Amino acid sequence: MASSSYLFTSESVSEGHPDKICDQVSDAIVDAFFTEDPYSRVAVETLATTNRIVLAGEVRGPASIDAGRMEELARGVVRRIGYEQEGFHWKTLDFSCHVHEQSAHIAQGVDAAGNKDEGAGDQGIMFGFAVNETPELMPAPLIYAHKILRNMAAARHSGAVSEFGPDAKSQVTLRYEHGKPVGVTAVVVSTQHREGVSQACMRERVRPFVEEVLPEGWMPPESEFYVNPTGAFVIGGPDGDAGLTGRKIIVDTYGGAAPHGGGAFSGKDPTKVDRSAAYAARYLAKNVVAAGLAEKCVIQLAYAIGVSKPLSIFVDTYGTGTVDEDRLGIVLQKVMNLSPRGIREHLGLNKPIYERTAAYGHFGREPDADGGFSWEKTDLAEDIRAELS
Repeated sequence: MASSSYLFTSESVSEGHPDKICDQVSDAIVDAFFTEDPYSRVAVETLATTNRIVLAGEVRGPASIDAGRMEELARGVVRRIGYEQEGFHWKTLDFSCHVHEQSAHIAQGVDAAGNKDEGAGDQGIMFGFAVNETPELMPAPLIYAHKILRNMAAARHSGAVSEFGPDAKSQVTLRYEHGKPVGVTAVVVSTQHREGVSQACMRERVRPFVEEVLPEGWMPPESEFYVNPTGAFVIGGPDGDAGLTGRKIIVDTYGGAAPHGGGAFSGKDPTKVDRSAAYAARYLAKNVVAAGLAEKCVIQLAYAIGVSKPLSIFVDTYGTGTVDEDRLGIVLQKVMNLSPRGIREHLGLNKPIYERTAAYGHFGREPDADGGFSWEKTDLAEDIRAELS
């Protein structure tokens, strides 16, 4: 049996982190394809290193989204983030594109034909999770870590704080008692900064962003509040550390508080169940908790390439549920079609809504009026309760 009192830590990274730059570039390309054709197929990976971006992958869609257009999108992402440093500049970086047409063998397994429904774009397992320890029904350490960096980025973009650079990381450790968060024991923030700014100065620049996010009285002891613990962080972004699409999957999901199937999200259209089924699993888990049927819920879905129906659905409410988990699993399949097509249609995923997901987490965000973050809605809670009554 797990201890009821423990420490748990989650981390986040900023939009200017090398891996997050790559996620945003890949998803900007997905959005460009979907803007012109909502049934495009996209699987694009990005590599970023010193003053260089490289694309590779497979697509099927409008010919207008060619290498030149992808270069324009990549440079636009880097410019928006704010990279204009000697070792990584949106205007002067080298760009190369190795994106080609999607494999016909993959296409024939995924496409609908005759009596065959659209199949999953790959095999795999996906997890969704929700817990009632925050209003977002997300793990508290991750929510706090995301918000610290997001607020710091907003201050950098507005000019309110001139010392911050684009690259940053955060980490928050919470103390849990009887399975509930009761306080923060440590916070770490490392942020790129201008040359000549002292560590002491950066500590005071960062402090109000941490105090703003944490609940009243939850600031850790001064000895456990770490800002740029290496002393200096001037060289940042891909000039300091290479980046790749899909390397921050725990940051993207639940901060380590729940299982992860292993598949990344960014750069993939929603026929890839790595992305769409993970969104569906979060949607279902969140609605179970929002319906008051559990305080905490994890859902696993499994798929085979070319097969439309999920191979299995697993539900675990960690002993907090008010209904039988096997019955709940049956009900969830009644209230939502969990085929790739059913997920796409229910959540409205064939839209240019993905670049915004690629930094500060795919979950725990407010649904947008244009359909972004539709998997964060709790509109299924009443249907679930009705099926169980």
